[in-house]
Amino acid sequence: MRLMENPLQFVQWLRSVAPYIHAFRGKTFVVAFPGELVTAGALPVLAQDLSLLHALGIKVVIVHGSRPQVAEQLALRNVEGRFHNGIRITDIAALECAKEAAGELRLDIEAAFSQGLPNTPMAHAAIRIISGNFVTARPLGVIDGVDLELTGITRKIAAETIHPILAAGGLILLSPLGFSPTGEAFNLTMEDVAVSAAIALHADKLIFISETPMMLDAGGSEIRELSSHQAEAVLQANFLPPDSAFYLEHAVKACNNGIPRAHIVPFATDGSALLELFTHDGVGTMISHENLESLRTATIEDVGGVIKLIEPLEADGTLVKRGRELIEREIDYFSVIEHDGVIFGCAALYPFPAEKMAEMACLTVNPEVQTQGDGERLLKHMENRARAAGLTKLFVLTTRTSHWFLKRGFVAASVDALPKDRQHMYNWQRKSLVLIKTL
Repeated sequence: MRLMENPLQFVQWLRSVAPYIHAFRGKTFVVAFPGELVTAGALPVLAQDLSLLHALGIKVVIVHGSRPQVAEQLALRNVEGRFHNGIRITDIAALECAKEAAGELRLDIEAAFSQGLPNTPMAHAAIRIISGNFVTARPLGVIDGVDLELTGITRKIAAETIHPILAAGGLILLSPLGFSPTGEAFNLTMEDVAVSAAIALHADKLIFISETPMMLDAGGSEIRELSSHQAEAVLQANFLPPDSAFYLEHAVKACNNGIPRAHIVPFATDGSALLELFTHDGVGTMISHENLESLRTATIEDVGGVIKLIEPLEADGTLVKRGRELIEREIDYFSVIEHDGVIFGCAALYPFPAEKMAEMACLTVNPEVQTQGDGERLLKHMENRARAAGLTKLFVLTTRTSHWFLKRGFVAASVDALPKDRQHMYNWQRKSLVLIKTL
């Protein structure tokens, strides 16, 4: 469908991503991808997507992998690759291959970010990519009796040099190579460099654009979101494929070292980085140090989010109109569901202590997530709030959603069943149905 055939849909979409744009401006994202992404021909599109992040005011650090490219270089030299526990054993020949692969990939990445053709997402981008000896490394050493030779581990990231470059509008490119103070080069894993960079730069997000498919739990269901503690339990259960487990291990390490969010996003989905960042559910697995979603009592800072939620329903007559001043005065009566800083649901509870009753009003859930049970969770939360206040009955007045409440234990009643004060305020023009639930 051409854009102007449905301009309203475009406007609604743009408004829906605005909270993310505001939240992400000025933040630092470390985005890491494997050499398989380049082999699959997905680099030009990823460059366009990351350029868009840069244009939105996000500071972007890119880390690339090179495993298939190193394997290709080794094959050209008739040298067999050696591994221990999934980590390459890097001898002198393998290190030369790693250098060649990194050099070639760096040029490919710089070329991808230099696109500027009219009528493409890269038009007017003019992005500058800076790379250099930002990674100090040391040898990984001998593990389980196996000398990993010139395979290394990140020792330090030159954060003090990188921060001014990001502040000046440059993109940083890190290769999976590091250097020792004695001038030696070491072959590193992309995942290790990415985690070390995120920690050193105090990044707000670490994003792995992976060759692995969406992670599934032991029952075959998609794993969309995990706390770092839950992720550790998943790793201990040992049902993930090795490559997925390797990504998850590094995501957990990042979160346990202060990174608020880590994402593992399959690159097989076109635009996966943008979908992960700018939609509620994303298309990958998100790991956080704490539970991202909270169901809590509202505060004055939530007034704007509540108004945005209920305005469309006030406009079509589903809800009674409430001005900003009224919501500000009554915000303590509200509870909200917040996900990653964005409010997706709200409800208000007005007590009538004399009759041991409470009215639940303004139950609203963002249309994007209405099938995910947030309304049910808000209802349970409000029931618990009412019980905690010593109330025994909960009632709602509704014109359009009576079936939803009837399915959840409410029964129809007359206006006379309402508390006396609420009867006096009943709007006979709206003729709302009265539904009551005994708690």
